This record gives sequence, C-alpha cells and structure tokens, in this order.
Amino acid sequence: MTLANYVELCKVRIAVIIALTAVIGYAAMAETLDGPTLAVLTLVMVLGSASSSVFNHVWDRDIDALMKRTRRRPLVDASAADRRRALIFAALLLTAGVGLAAVALNWLVAAHLFLGAFVYAVVYTVWLKRRTWWNIVVGGAAGSFAVLAGAAAVDPGLWGLPLLMAVILFLWTPPHFWALALLLKDDYRAANIPMLPAVVGPRRSAEAILLNAALLVGAALLPWILGALGTLYGVVSLAFGLRYLLVNWRLLQDPEDRTRARHSFFGSMVYLMGVFLAVLLDRHLPGFWN
Repeated sequence: MTLANYVELCKVRIAVIIALTAVIGYAAMAETLDGPTLAVLTLVMVLGSASSSVFNHVWDRDIDALMKRTRRRPLVDASAADRRRALIFAALLLTAGVGLAAVALNWLVAAHLFLGAFVYAVVYTVWLKRRTWWNIVVGGAAGSFAVLAGAAAVDPGLWGLPLLMAVILFLWTPPHFWALALLLKDDYRAANIPMLPAVVGPRRSAEAILLNAALLVGAALLPWILGALGTLYGVVSLAFGLRYLLVNWRLLQDPEDRTRARHSFFGSMVYLMGVFLAVLLDRHLPGFWN
C-alpha cells in the first residue's frame, strides 16, 4: 500500500462534495462568512467522509473484484495486514474529525459528522447495499447530515432552514446514483448488488428518476415558499430545476440511451451546484431583491 493508495481509499471527490455541502449549510445560516470556521468545518467534513469511504473499500473488496469499474481498487488484492491498516486509518480519520469538530466547533457538529459517517459506512454499506434497492434511498441520509453539520457550526439551535436543506440532499441522492447505475447496471448484476436499474430495468428506473427529480425540485422550492430564503433563491433554484427535469424527461423517452443516462448523472450534479449557488447568492449578494 502506497501513499497514493491511501489517498484513493479516501474517495477525495466525494469528500469534497460533502465538505462543500456543509459549507453551504453554514453559508445559509451565517450573516457573514468566517474564514477560520469555514476552514475547520471543511477539514472535519473531509476527515469524516474519508473515514467512511476507507471503510467502504475494506467492506466491499469482494464485490469490487467483480465489477469492471472497481476491480483495480487498492484493497481488492490487498493482504490481511493491509486491510487491518486501512481499518485503523479509517478509525483515526473519524476520531480526528469528530474530536476536532467537538473542540473547535461544537458538539452538534461532531454528532452530525459521526452520524453521516455511520449512515454511509454501516447503514448503507453493511446493512442495505447488498440486500435491497432501497439502499441508496435510505443511504442518502448521509449527505443530509453534512448540511446539518454546517448549519450547526453557526448556531446549534437553528433547525428550520437546515432541515429543509437536509430534505433536498436526501432527495437528491437517489436519482443521482440511479442514473450512474443505469450506466453500470451490468456491473451491479455481476456483483449481485440490487441497485434499482439492475433490479427493475431501464424504463422503470427512468420513471423513478423523473418522479424523484420532480419531488426534489419541489422540495428545493420550499425554503422560498415558506420564506426561509428569498426570491433570488427561488428563481435561480427553479431555473436549474426545470433544466434538470427536462434532462430526465429526455431520459424517459429512451432509457436505453447511455448518453441520456450520462446527461442525467452529470445533470444532477449541475442541479445541486445550482441550488448551492442560489443559496449563496440569496444570502450573501448584498442589496439584491431581498
């Protein structure tokens, strides 16, 4: 195991998205953005996300060996000693993240960090992933804890808007992963993993993606409808939402088209970035519409 192998185990791309989600939760609640607090928040979220990702690599090494996309992951052919070191590494990352969050931020940030890692590593990876297509639906709660952690870094007593944003993250995860699973359904079948497209096929999966996307776009408008965020947020969020719905409507017209599935997958990330942008503009663009 090299240093590059350990970095790969951390799934840096996912860690960055989790950290960004927490930063947006912070930005939604803070009157001004404090640099040191944001730096600590980003660090602890990266540590927590990385810890659960490392554990995921250890636990899933057998099925990773069966899928083309994952069969070259570091722990697929690793020794028992390397697997033990990876588990120790995961524990150290989580301990460092939770400990730093509790000391430098507050206990609620630390609790959300721990719960997010627990949901991804244990609830999703261990309990659900190999048993039911509901795996990613329930597992999507892992990302919700990130936005709650960010909001708690401002004030642990504020819950209204953070909960609405947590719902957005919860609903975003299934269509995002189902679109990816459309591209990788043969891999999931080979590994006997019941991701929705591997269970019900492309058409019903495309229907589920579009339905979930509609729920997501509607839920993302609730902060505007309920007055937690302003008109600028509502307009920007709706614009990105309509684009995302159009992408998934096109997928439904031809669910076997890999290009359309790819557009749905990347379109989900564009949509989430659009909602994040809407929050930042609404809360921190001075003197505009609000």
